[in-house]
This record gives sequence, structure tokens and C-alpha cells, in this order.
Amino acid sequence: MAVAVLLVLGVVTAWSVLIPGVSAWENIVVALIGSLRLTGPVAAAFAAWVAVRRRRGTGSRALTTWQAVRAPLAILVVVMGSFTATVLVLAVRTMLTEQAGRLLPSGLIMSVAGLALYVTIGWVTGWLLPWTITPALAGLGCYALFSWLAGRSAWTDRLVPATREPYDLFQGLSSAAFTDQTLWLVSVSAALLLGWAAVVTRQALVLAAALLAVLAAGAGVARLLAEPQPIASERVVYSCQEWPIRVCVHPGMRTGLDELGAAFIKIASRLAGTPGEFSRVEQRPRHDDASLAPGAVPVHVDDLATGFADRAAGEFVESLAEKCDDTPSGGYRDIVTAWLRGEPLPGGPLPEHQYAAAWFSGLSETQRRGWLRLHYADFVGCRLQDAHFGGQAAEAGQMEEPDRPERSERPERRSRDDKAPRGEARATPQTGTRATPSATPGGKAPAAPRTGTHGKHAEKAGGEASRQ
Repeated sequence: MAVAVLLVLGVVTAWSVLIPGVSAWENIVVALIGSLRLTGPVAAAFAAWVAVRRRRGTGSRALTTWQAVRAPLAILVVVMGSFTATVLVLAVRTMLTEQAGRLLPSGLIMSVAGLALYVTIGWVTGWLLPWTITPALAGLGCYALFSWLAGRSAWTDRLVPATREPYDLFQGLSSAAFTDQTLWLVSVSAALLLGWAAVVTRQALVLAAALLAVLAAGAGVARLLAEPQPIASERVVYSCQEWPIRVCVHPGMRTGLDELGAAFIKIASRLAGTPGEFSRVEQRPRHDDASLAPGAVPVHVDDLATGFADRAAGEFVESLAEKCDDTPSGGYRDIVTAWLRGEPLPGGPLPEHQYAAAWFSGLSETQRRGWLRLHYADFVGCRLQDAHFGGQAAEAGQMEEPDRPERSERPERRSRDDKAPRGEARATPQTGTRATPSATPGGKAPAAPRTGTHGKHAEKAGGEASRQ
């Protein structure tokens, strides 16, 4: 029953630790080590339960060294059997797909040593505290203690049977680190078990062996603390897709080449002709700041879960331009980045952003690419304004609006002119008329014609005098 429970729990936990979509032996080893996070406390609770029953059965009867250590060793064999079954299940999954990297036996041995420490802690706790709730206390206590050590500092996490998280494929796994960790775990487990046996059996030889185990545990701790920060032992040989642009990823993620390439092809075509154009996409670890060759850009892909290509493309587009502090420039930046990602253009919080989005959406794809080549420096430097999105035309339209009331007043002026007296309308003096000398003898110019009401009366009187 215990083997079945540990097997199911180990497979489920290891499967949850696996990096989605990654086909690498290192991923399998890390998943097996990560399964100890739950199978270890369960093994400790099982060992404590057996120790409580054994303590109640033996009472105060004296035990030999073999009688004392036989039961905990048997429990360790059972736990190791369940762990072996978990390894076989993951190995079958691994054999069905081609895996990159190499399997590290030292990582599996370290996992077994970690299970030995869990079992030893549970056994000693159950023997010293033969209570009914001791198994639960042992399991919960181990889980809390090891979780606290793993997340406390950079050196305490080396004391527990676990790997540093998050796991980085480019970092690699160190066989030397696993060996030092195994020495520490085996030594401290032996020291606890032999120390308990020395107390139970009261034999000096067992106590001496326990002291030797303590010395070995001290040597293991010293090696762990002196261990340098792990670095990649060898250069990663990328798996690449050559056309239409070169896309290279870790060999364990080669199954994601097609989706990642499709996400970056359109971005590369839209950035063509700008200082940000590229022809090679290369997956790089997040902690690596090394510069790449001209025309190559780094991308970060943590796993191949659903939507990984869109997340990588979005992160790359966001890195092209710096973040804008003020709202207007940030809204214009969001319009361009949304177009580069192939997403719908955002309206923005301000009316000018909505006008800019509508203006930009009215451009053809060729016009948008030409616009980006022209204003790329302003986009990267967060200097986009409304003038870049047809803002001048908008301002011109706003300046014409005050003239509209003047046009509406013109009909009223005409109506007032039409209502004016006809004589007054004709009384407007004519400009630009010049009198010319007459050709008659005497050279006197004729009098200028008189206009208006008085002129009409004079003409009428002159006509009557001539008829008479």
C-alpha cells in the first residue's frame, strides 16, 4: 500500500515539475528530484508510523545493532522501490521522444540519498515520540523544515535534496555538485541513524561509527559551501530553422521552432529597413547579457506551454522601445507595439489616442512600414506625438471651425442690403473712373454726371426746358 501511494504521488509530483514541452534528460532528472518535495514527507510519515508501532511492541527490551537498524533499512528499501518505479515511468515517456543532453546518474543517487534522510528523520522522531499523531507531525515538520531551508538563502538550499529553482536549461546540471550533496545527505542520515542506534543499544562501537559519520557530514557541508556558482559546462549546440529567417533554440525545445518562427517572421518584415531590423532569432538565458552578432536578436523562452511564442514575441516588442512615463506618449507607443505584435490597435485613454489609432488603422501595410522607418527613432525614444499621427490636419480642422459663423452671417448681410432703399444702394461712389478732356474747341471737359436724387431732378428740368 505504501509503495502504491508513494508511486502515484511521485509520478504526479514529478510530472508537475517537468518543464512543458522540453525534451531533455536534464528536465527528467530535475523532475525526479522535485518529486521528493512531497514523496519525502510522506516517506517520513510512513517511517514514523512504523517506528511508533515498533516502539510499542518492543517496550524496554534490549536490541542488538542489527535488530535496531533492520526496520529503518527495510523502510528505505520500500521507499527506494517506489522511487525506482517513478524513474521507470518517466523513462518510458523519455524513450518515446528524442531527448537532448545526457542523463546524470549522480542526480538519481542524490535523490535516493535525500529519501534516506527523510526516512531517518521520520524513524527517529517516531521512536522518540511514540504518539498517535507523531506520523503526521513528522511529515508536516519535514515539509516545513525543508521548504524553509530551500527558500531561505543561497547556501541553505544546498543542504536539502532539491535543485535550485527556477531551473535553467542553459545552466546545466553539475555532477560534482550532486556528488557533494550526496556525501552530505548520506553522512547526516548515517549520523542520525547510528546515533539513535548507539543510544538504544548502548554500544561504544556504534557511537564511534556515528562520530565518523558526523565528520563525513562536516566534510560534505564544507564542500557544498566551497562550491562555486554553477556555469554551463559546454557550449549549447542550437537547433535552428533556416527560412525565411534563422530561428535557433535550445535542442530540448526544437519542437517549438515552427510556432516561434511564425511569430517572429511578421515582426521581422515590419522592422525591415529600420535600425531594429534582424534576420536571426536566438534563444538566450535571462541572466546572459552577452552581445550578439549584428542582425541577431535574443529571445527568452522558459517553456513550450500554450502561447509561448506570443509571450516571447510580446516581450521582444516591448524591449524595442523604452517605457514612457507620461500618458500621451505611452498611448502612442502602445499603438505601434500592438501593430508589431499583430494585435488590434488600442483606443487609448485620451481622445487624441483614439484619433491616432483611427488614423493609423487607415494606412495600408506598406504605408505603416514606411511610417515606422521614418519615425523609428521617435518610437524607440518615446517621443511620439499627435503630429506623427495626422495631428496637424486635426489642428487645421479645429482652426476652421470659428470661421463657420462668419459664413452664416453673409446671407443676413445680403438680406439687409436688399431691404435698403434703391437710391441709397446706387449712391455708392464708383472708384477708378477718370475724366478725359473733350475734343471740342476750348478744351473744356464735360461736367461729371451727377448721381442721386438731385441729379434726377436736374435732368428732368433740363428736358422740359428744351421741349419748350
